Amino acid sequence: LAGGLGTLLRPYTLFVPMLMLPVGPKPILEHIIDWLKANEINDIVIATGYLGRIIEHYFEDGSAFGVKIEYARSDRPMGHAGQLKSAQNMLPQTFVCMYGDAILDFDLKKLIEFHEKKRSFLTLSLMSYETKTKYGVIKTGPQGRVTQWKEKPVITNDINIGCYVIDKKFLDYIPRGEVYGMKEAFKSAMDADKGIYALKVKGTFTDIGDLEAHKAADEAYIERYGKIP
Repeated sequence: LAGGLGTLLRPYTLFVPMLMLPVGPKPILEHIIDWLKANEINDIVIATGYLGRIIEHYFEDGSAFGVKIEYARSDRPMGHAGQLKSAQNMLPQTFVCMYGDAILDFDLKKLIEFHEKKRSFLTLSLMSYETKTKYGVIKTGPQGRVTQWKEKPVITNDINIGCYVIDKKFLDYIPRGEVYGMKEAFKSAMDADKGIYALKVKGTFTDIGDLEAHKAADEAYIERYGKIP
């Protein structure tokens, strides 16, 4: 999904789509495509919107990158689910869907195998994430008596990293031509008692969704691979 406005990355995204911003020597989307190829996914549909022609000009049909690329074009922001709906006619019965605001590295084959084993309608990938709160956390009991004080505790949760394996019938729960979020589509499918599963995966999740995160991702790349000539 590559049609977002990238508002948190302005002013860079006023003239360049978010997924074409560089991390190291190549754009974010090229990192994503390289990872998909390494996991033996070679047929790719890029759902474009805002400044989509820049993406199409760079990747063309994908042959220079060892993959096949098609484009599903939207003329306005549609939300994650709405943009996915625009690609409906290009998708096979089971497919991987990825957001474009992170670079991932984990065993995608395990996620696909889990999806097939569970006969899942949709399978999310999760990773453990720790965050340290800025403030002391106070717990109280009856009548306001303080029972516990935790100073800036670390909280751990399993987070959605924006990579799914999806049965195409899931798209029936997304209205055509409307701005629609993935959370709303999930809820509609779950309300219909469809089997949605999640697998906790081990690997790396490199967020690039805002200016600070993008800078950190670029610095991490340089630290790992060395300075760009």
